[in-house]
Amino acid sequence: MWILDFLPEVFIHLLVLVGAVGTIAGFILGRIPFIATYRIPIQVISVLVLALGIYMEGGLSNQQHWKIKVAELEAENARLAEKSAKINTEIVTKIVTKKQIIKQKGEEVIRYIDREVIKYDAFCPIPLPVIAAHDAAAKNATVVDPTKLDAAAKKPKPEIRLPVK
Repeated sequence: MWILDFLPEVFIHLLVLVGAVGTIAGFILGRIPFIATYRIPIQVISVLVLALGIYMEGGLSNQQHWKIKVAELEAENARLAEKSAKINTEIVTKIVTKKQIIKQKGEEVIRYIDREVIKYDAFCPIPLPVIAAHDAAAKNATVVDPTKLDAAAKKPKPEIRLPVK
């Protein structure tokens, strides 16, 4: 209830007290002649004030209950955020380690290929259709049939040799 944010708790407690005292006073003091004429309005107003006070007490109790729950959830959220940060640090560490391992293995494969290709390069020239297919793939074009090339394009290309490190 929005009004609970503006009213102090003491006012709500006093509202219940005034309503209860007024209701009791309306019944007990109704025997005094001067007050007896105003007994019914005093009782009606006191019962209404008491009902409003009890309603406001319920709202106040509900609001305090939710404040406690919010505080508990904020504490839980802070605990989980701390745990999440720790786990994220572990994950980042694992990823960096895996990237380093992959890079090392990639460099090892490159060194192996460079070492082994030199042995077989002299024995195995790359055929023209393979070169044409490779060039077409690099250009994202369709593969050109080497038999349909004109005479100038049929010239054998020089052998491709990888640099020796």
